[in-house]
Amino acid sequence: MERFLSEKLIRWKDSTRRKPLLIHGVRHAGKTWLMKEFGRTAYKKTAYVSFISSPQMKGAFEKDCDPRRILMDIAAWTGVNITPSDTLIILDDTEEVPRALESLKYFCEEAPEYHVIAADSFPGPGPYDGISFPVGKVSEMTLYPMSFREFLLAMGERELSELLRDRKYGWLKEQREKYIHWLRNYLYVGGMPETVSLFQEQKDYRAVRSLQMEILGQYEKDFGKHAEGTLLKRIKEVWSSVPAQL
Repeated sequence: MERFLSEKLIRWKDSTRRKPLLIHGVRHAGKTWLMKEFGRTAYKKTAYVSFISSPQMKGAFEKDCDPRRILMDIAAWTGVNITPSDTLIILDDTEEVPRALESLKYFCEEAPEYHVIAADSFPGPGPYDGISFPVGKVSEMTLYPMSFREFLLAMGERELSELLRDRKYGWLKEQREKYIHWLRNYLYVGGMPETVSLFQEQKDYRAVRSLQMEILGQYEKDFGKHAEGTLLKRIKEVWSSVPAQL
């Protein structure tokens, strides 16, 4: 799938003023896929660390924020010989290890030659309380669910996507029925890459709805990581009320 944020990632890589990059975005928006695909296509090597699937790596950031030592720990864990310029270092799920975010300041100041991307999935500042946010030492981007134009590309409708991009209104009117057809599908399928991929493969609305409900259920289960007791109950009540409010 094509994600428009990829173009910004290339500009970040080539920038002479590059800083460590922090990518925000809700779960299931495709951050992990995007970062890995960027590493695969733009670098010779990728050293990927997920603090959820590799909780052992949390200790590498609890000792101190020395980037040289952290790089040695990452290299040992991933088996990747990390070298400047041709290796992408990915720190995924940093909401699990707030100190990993704090370490980006030291990568910027003491090891700027290394290309580091971190990602989080938390919709707010909560897990970063008590640490020093690296103000001025990181670049930030947000990955949203797929836009209508990205959805059109996934459906093989590149011409329709490019007409929208170029605002060729005369041609847009000629393709009105196609746009209505795909917009209806987009409003049903949504922009989560997994549901879009499923629809692309199967064109099965029931399968898409089943996957959507699975994702929604997982979102609700995830609330418990960020709140408990009365607050957790209130969050679930607000979450359940959203469809009616819309």
